[in-house]
Amino acid sequence: MPVKGWIEVDERYCKGCDLCVNACPQEVISLDMDRLTPKGYHPVYLSSEGCTGCAICAIVCPEAALTIYREVPARRAKAPA
Repeated sequence: MPVKGWIEVDERYCKGCDLCVNACPQEVISLDMDRLTPKGYHPVYLSSEGCTGCAICAIVCPEAALTIYREVPARRAKAPA
């Protein structure tokens, strides 16, 4: 089962620069062309499923506008010895 992740965008800082969109290896981040931030930029959003929480988008974001979350996989119970 693949690891699932998601992003949280702080729209106070996102300038719609598209760096995270281009850096996403899963290609699941897009600019929201239907919305504007309070500063007048198109913010990014998670446009489809498939995010693994790799955080590459957050690393390349010059404004530190992204917070990345990764689902913690359930641990398998050990068989009794």
